[in-house]
Amino acid sequence: MSLSKLQKLIGYQFQDSDLLVQALTHRSHGALNNERLEFLGDSILNLAVTRFLYDRFSDATEGHMSRLRAKMVRRDTLADVAREFALGDFLIMGRGELKSGGFTRDSILSDAVEAIIGAIYLDGGLEIAQERVLVWYESRLGELSLSESEKDPKSRLQEHLQGIGASLPQYEVIQTLGLSHDQLFTVECRSESLEETVSGEGTSRRMAEQAAAQAALVALELEPG
Repeated sequence: MSLSKLQKLIGYQFQDSDLLVQALTHRSHGALNNERLEFLGDSILNLAVTRFLYDRFSDATEGHMSRLRAKMVRRDTLADVAREFALGDFLIMGRGELKSGGFTRDSILSDAVEAIIGAIYLDGGLEIAQERVLVWYESRLGELSLSESEKDPKSRLQEHLQGIGASLPQYEVIQTLGLSHDQLFTVECRSESLEETVSGEGTSRRMAEQAAAQAALVALELEPG
């Protein structure tokens, strides 16, 4: 494992390389792991993205900014950032976790990104940590628009059903295909308001649920197909 290579990839040279090692260490490897750094980095990530949104979208409501921030800081986005650095190749984990392919798992990759942010903060300060976040997220942040902050299909479906006094929709995974690091989920959405069950597919359970909710909105003729 070359720490110098990773530091070039993330664009930051640590004064205390032990902080980077800790940020890369999963809890399966021992007591000195990245969980505390992850907790710290999560707050800094949220602060950096929040400040960017506040400055860029001067007319945005709190709700709009909250939804845009949620998109930026959610697990799959962080995991994508990790993969851009090939972060899985640098993780330190227990033998069992390593054999099970933990270095490809979104949850572990996203936690490691947050831990690195926390480590940069301790090593170089808040300004540098936030600057690194904005550089890593530059293309994603640049593509954001307020139209993206509109409520997602699950939220729209739930609000419609609540508005007509119907029970909340139920989601169930009915099929999972592929290997653990490359899966396709199929989720069914059921509601007393639907004449029949609808389904959706996605590379995560969350995405499949959103696709199923969108199918329900179409079936209810609330949105075009």
